[in-house]
Amino acid sequence: MKQYSILAWATLGMLASGSALAYQPGDFIVRAGVASVQPNEDSGNLKLDGTALPGTKAGVDNDEQLGLTFTYMVTSNWGVGLLAATPFEHDITAKGVGVDAGSVKHLPPTLTVQYFPLDASSRWQPYVGLGVKYTLFFDENVDSELEGMFGPGDLKLDDSWGWAGQLGVDYLLDDHWLLNASVWYLDIDTDATFKFAANRVTANVDIDPWVYMLGVGYRF
Repeated sequence: MKQYSILAWATLGMLASGSALAYQPGDFIVRAGVASVQPNEDSGNLKLDGTALPGTKAGVDNDEQLGLTFTYMVTSNWGVGLLAATPFEHDITAKGVGVDAGSVKHLPPTLTVQYFPLDASSRWQPYVGLGVKYTLFFDENVDSELEGMFGPGDLKLDDSWGWAGQLGVDYLLDDHWLLNASVWYLDIDTDATFKFAANRVTANVDIDPWVYMLGVGYRF
């Protein structure tokens, strides 16, 4: 009987522990870590005063910043997520011309509906998300190499709306702390315009980056 009692108490302890770890409606999860934006860019030919320049394209490099994500659990399996970060900065190159074209900063706030398929008491909590994002471009600058060809100029990238997909997984260390790994695909399309005194260079660019993040989180 003593052995059965010990087993019963151990089972109750495991159930209680699982209940404590369970994601519950009303939980608020904050995650922070390193986020890497890696553009999967494609663009049409650069256009000089409306005339396409064959063999030219716009290129966008990678950048890493502090990533922040937030999830509010509506039920034990469904949540609403938000992706935020410190501003990403990218250098823009003029492929086929052989010069650096400029640089730009952007913020991609992204809102997703997230589904957590496993039992709420599992320490492993993979999830998938789908939603929308708004990309805000700012602090655009023309590189000195391009200004050496056309003179002083200004750069403008149009802000854009697009869809976003997400995959991630949380591993719960205890009732509050967790580890997280996640990846997003962001649909970012923009028109870039370089304005000079006598010329204008334009390009339509599909940036469409993959965003990878590793971090830690805390559940309130």
